[in-house]
Amino acid sequence: MAEEAEVEMETAAGAVPVPFQLQLDKSIPFQINIAEWNPEKDLLAMVTEDSKVVLHRFNWQRLWMISPGKCITSLCWRPDGKVIALGLEDGSILLHDVENGKLLKSIKSHSVAVICLNWEEEAHIVKGEIDSAFVYEDRTRRFFPPAPRVPRMPGLNAGDAGFMDDLEDTFHELSTSPRQHFNMLSSGDKDGCICFSIFGIFPIGKINIHKLSLCAPFLDKTATFQLLNASIHQLALSKDLSQLVVLSFGELEENLVKPKGKNVQKDEEYAEVQKFSHTGDSSVGLHCLLLNTSIFLDRKNELQQVAQQASSIEDLVEVVRASLSVMSKQWSEAMHSFHEKFDPLSSLIVSHGLDSNPQDEFLSVLFGARTSPPLHQFLVNSLGEAGLKRVCKAVDTAGKELHSVIHEHLQPAVEIIGFRIAELRGLSRWRARYHIIGLDEKLIDSVTEKAGMLLVHVERFLRILAIVLYQFQNFFNWVLRYIKILMSEPIDQIQPANSELIVVFLKFLLDHDPIGELLEVNKIIEVDVDTMQRIEQLVMFGGYSDTNYLEKTLSDEFNQLEQCLKEAFLLQFTTISQKIHCEDLMPLYKVGYTPEVSSSDAPTSIFYYKGDHGATSEVCTGGDSRVDYICFKVPDESLELTNCIGIIRGFANGLDPVQKRVTSPEAILLCIPDAFQCIDLSLYKENQIVLLLNEATSTSESTMRSLVMMVQISDFCFLPLSRRTPANLWTLQILKASAVDMHLEIGKVRYISEPVTSPLAVSASRGLACVFTSRRHAMVYILDEDEDETSDID
Repeated sequence: MAEEAEVEMETAAGAVPVPFQLQLDKSIPFQINIAEWNPEKDLLAMVTEDSKVVLHRFNWQRLWMISPGKCITSLCWRPDGKVIALGLEDGSILLHDVENGKLLKSIKSHSVAVICLNWEEEAHIVKGEIDSAFVYEDRTRRFFPPAPRVPRMPGLNAGDAGFMDDLEDTFHELSTSPRQHFNMLSSGDKDGCICFSIFGIFPIGKINIHKLSLCAPFLDKTATFQLLNASIHQLALSKDLSQLVVLSFGELEENLVKPKGKNVQKDEEYAEVQKFSHTGDSSVGLHCLLLNTSIFLDRKNELQQVAQQASSIEDLVEVVRASLSVMSKQWSEAMHSFHEKFDPLSSLIVSHGLDSNPQDEFLSVLFGARTSPPLHQFLVNSLGEAGLKRVCKAVDTAGKELHSVIHEHLQPAVEIIGFRIAELRGLSRWRARYHIIGLDEKLIDSVTEKAGMLLVHVERFLRILAIVLYQFQNFFNWVLRYIKILMSEPIDQIQPANSELIVVFLKFLLDHDPIGELLEVNKIIEVDVDTMQRIEQLVMFGGYSDTNYLEKTLSDEFNQLEQCLKEAFLLQFTTISQKIHCEDLMPLYKVGYTPEVSSSDAPTSIFYYKGDHGATSEVCTGGDSRVDYICFKVPDESLELTNCIGIIRGFANGLDPVQKRVTSPEAILLCIPDAFQCIDLSLYKENQIVLLLNEATSTSESTMRSLVMMVQISDFCFLPLSRRTPANLWTLQILKASAVDMHLEIGKVRYISEPVTSPLAVSASRGLACVFTSRRHAMVYILDEDEDETSDID
């Protein structure tokens, strides 16, 4: 093979094994924009240039391909590898099942393109803490059967839009299982907004970095900054969920704040700051922010309980909404059939010149009068026995469908909502633990009452529905009996009708639709004065305060419950959002313009390594020490040096929790050989970095080579960065003088006989790397195994 010929040129004859075993080399019919390995399985998810998602096994067997119909801008896996999240250009986040690509849930968290996603799970509990670990039991399963599904819309089959099948129920079980580790989905968009969702399905917080006060130390004072026109480039939540590292492109604007209680020297110190502020240099570039998200760590037990209840309530609210929609559609179609057959009677009365109406005509016949010509023509010619039976069947079928939807979907959903809200009500009274996360007792009490009232409205609707259906059946029997009399046919098989109920029907139901009114929105139901007075008298017994609930429709009561739920959950959302703040800021490098930088233009990688690996400090998560590494390619226009890579470690570990002191991050600037150009990079396990390089000196693509290189970054000498450096001084300007040349001999190198393109997909858990070439080939390498030079590669 051509690749083997290249390898032989680079290795000693038959003596040195080739780094990285090539597992497969496959031709692919499309260009790949995004690629991510599953963290738990040998599965590779790829996003094509036309925004299709393809899932392949390690042996390149395709499992499925889906197309959301919109541009995909980001992708990540849930930590257990069972769900994949897709960020879209319109701000939506789609969650798909790994088994077959089925859409599980769609969340609209952003209003613009979702640039990056990060799904992190809390660090596993160490053995010594297992007895004190928090385990939350969802008691709903003790008292209720499995939650109802969204009902099927008329005319749709399983799997069609509007119908939730068993797969969604399975996802619901996976998302809110009490045995699942607490996890958080973080998403960033191109307008600088970052959203947080517990289990990926329950939004719990949102911040905009444009509105954050970014603080950084400067001498003995504090300088505050603001990022303008910033977009989120990459996110990484720490393993204990207490810190979020954010890489953002934007323009840094500075304000100097005078410390309280101090007389500020104004000349030299301020002049130094002003020197950096007004040198005319661009303040646009890549900035690294450290956000404090310790609320997720400190209150993860409380957040988990609330999220499990609230996400289930939101799912059940969708069941109620869909049930009401189905019921309204079914009943309106039945009433349309009824009026389509019976409304022509009014036209016949007018055409015969009678001063009457359908009610009077039916009542006159009921009380023994002769049948008028228009009524006779209507019953015998227009309606007829066949037409009446069709109308009767339509109303009867609609009634059965409504009963089915209520008993199988609506009523169970409302009952479980009431129980889950009662659980939240109990939690809200534990103010010491739950008030801090925004679970307000008064708001939950209001939601509790609305849930109870909604259940009362469901019972009321069932009684009215039963009465109305019986009234229709009685009226249809009477009309059918009279048609047979007019046609001189036997009536022995038809049960006699109740005359009093027919009068009630003609007066209240022929031209009125109480069932339809209860399903309408913004409709006031008339209630007599005596009933309202009795309702007001019952308030003294407690349980509710809304004395006008009988005047509301079922749909209006549901809308009020939904509004109360939004208010209660919004307070939590706002409370958590306000507790997330910026702890540190580090400008990395500048750019001379304000582009929308893509990941291919500025490849970055963030990784948390176990152990200190020579770093100054580390994050302790349940006995598991970790240190953050941030790696990025530096644009050539940012420095006088070209073709450089920057690596920073310990940025998120500024406070030593043991010695209670502030420590400094460390950094290094690596210069890639001039003969090659960095296409992509990825931090790897055991303190390593994997680089994807193209030959820069080749005259044509046909002769261009490329390589995959793995370097042990702990072998380099990192330089400490002072935290007293002005924040508007670019970090890489400090490192430029001490840049280190990186030679190919210091790492493992695998040559490839054709040019490569981004992305580089590396799996630290599986030890794999997938490389894509410009000639549309996908090459999978095993990073931890070397290949014999003489091996036969297919």
